[in-house]
Amino acid sequence: MRNIKLTIEYDGRRYQGWQRLGDSDKTIQGKIESVLSQMTGEKIEIIGSGRTDAGAHARGQVANFKTESTLTTLEMVSFLNRYLPGDIVIKEATEAAERFHARYNVKGKQYSYYVWNDPIPTAFYRHHSFNQPQKLDLEKMQAASEKLIGTHDFISFSALKKTKKSTVRTIDSITIERVGGMLHFTFSGNGFLYKMVRIMMGTLLDIGSGKLAVSAIDEIFASQVRQNAGETVPAQGLFLDEVYYS
Repeated sequence: MRNIKLTIEYDGRRYQGWQRLGDSDKTIQGKIESVLSQMTGEKIEIIGSGRTDAGAHARGQVANFKTESTLTTLEMVSFLNRYLPGDIVIKEATEAAERFHARYNVKGKQYSYYVWNDPIPTAFYRHHSFNQPQKLDLEKMQAASEKLIGTHDFISFSALKKTKKSTVRTIDSITIERVGGMLHFTFSGNGFLYKMVRIMMGTLLDIGSGKLAVSAIDEIFASQVRQNAGETVPAQGLFLDEVYYS
């Protein structure tokens, strides 16, 4: 039995997220599994590094699957890209160790979020960024982002209802870059809770616009109450850039 690792790129606009949902054919996982089953003649189930939200995108999602197929990895990539929709692309397929697990072996991830920060909207990036026309204070957002870096309980920055699992995560870095009207935020860490990046982004934008003070980050952490953080910004600006393994 072979274990195949896939690196996947997709535009999430048309889909209900990564995870297969019953009989729906509107998920990334479902689309890929369907073509893999057609390719191998086997019932294939793929394991993703984690879920992405409905409407979110990926440059470097990772998944693995088991197969008895004798096709080469190059033949697999060719077949998949021929029969998958154009908004889902297999960038690479490689032979993985028998025990490799795309979700359990994750050591960290990097996400990007894009904000179009200009009074004039953009025709070209409107499906891949969040339009925020009002002026934002980058220095305050940078100061607030530094408070998010490190090991914290991020339950206040999550859409989780109740969980027995730990909500402690470590953020290694957050960067903010402006190129013209586009603000590019990157978040790297050992893991992210449900909607955590989108809620951190909403909070940073509230600080940048003056709705919240930089010190609000400390108060939100201390409260452990989701409602004290910013809004959950739209998924259209969110990209899973890379998944890290040891």
